[in-house]
Amino acid sequence: MRSILSYIQHMASVEWIKTFFFAKTAPLITPSHFRGFPHLTGKECTHCFQCMMICPAPGAIEVIRTEKPGEWKPVIHLGHCIRCGLCVEICPELVLDSGRVHTKNAQDGTYMQFQFHITVNPVTCMGCGICSVACPVNKEIDPQLAAKGTSTSDEVIMRVYKGINTVFHEEKCTGCKTCEEQCPNRSVMVARVLEPLQITEEP
Repeated sequence: MRSILSYIQHMASVEWIKTFFFAKTAPLITPSHFRGFPHLTGKECTHCFQCMMICPAPGAIEVIRTEKPGEWKPVIHLGHCIRCGLCVEICPELVLDSGRVHTKNAQDGTYMQFQFHITVNPVTCMGCGICSVACPVNKEIDPQLAAKGTSTSDEVIMRVYKGINTVFHEEKCTGCKTCEEQCPNRSVMVARVLEPLQITEEP
C-alpha cells in the first residue's frame, strides 16, 4: 500500500507533470547519406528504360509517354519503391535524383556500368533459331533474318552456328528478353549485370 501511495505522490508532483506533458525531443535531422524517393530533375528522358531494367522492386518505376509528342518521363510508384537509388545512379541523362547521390558520385568519381549477359544451355538448345529470329536488334542488324529466318552475319547478337544458338555480340543486347520468352525449351537466359566502377587518376 505504501509503495502505491508513494507512486501516486510521485506522479502528482509538479516536476513529474512538467516532464510528462512538456517533454521535448531533439529535432529529426535527415542524414546526408539518406536516399529518399527519386524525383524528376527536369532533364529530358530518352526512354532507354535502364531505370526500369535495374529496379529490384517490381512495379516501382515505369517510363511512360506523355501527352506531349515525343516526350517521355519516369513515374515512381511510392508504394513499391524501396529507395535504393539504383535508378538514379544508372540514368545516363540524370533525369532522376535522390538525396546527395549525384553530388557524392561526382566527388568520388563513381558510376554504374550496366549490361546484359546471355547464356545458352547447349544441352537443351535444339538450334531451331527462333530466339535469333525473334530478337528485334538482330532484325535491325540483318534484315535477312526477318525475310528468310536465317543469318550468316557475325554482327548480330546471336544466331545458329554449327547446330546451336551462339552468342556473338551480347554487348548489343537491350535486355528485352524476347529471345528468352520465345525459346520453346527455355534454353536462353538473359541476366542483368551491374558493375559499380570508380574513375582513378593515372599517376
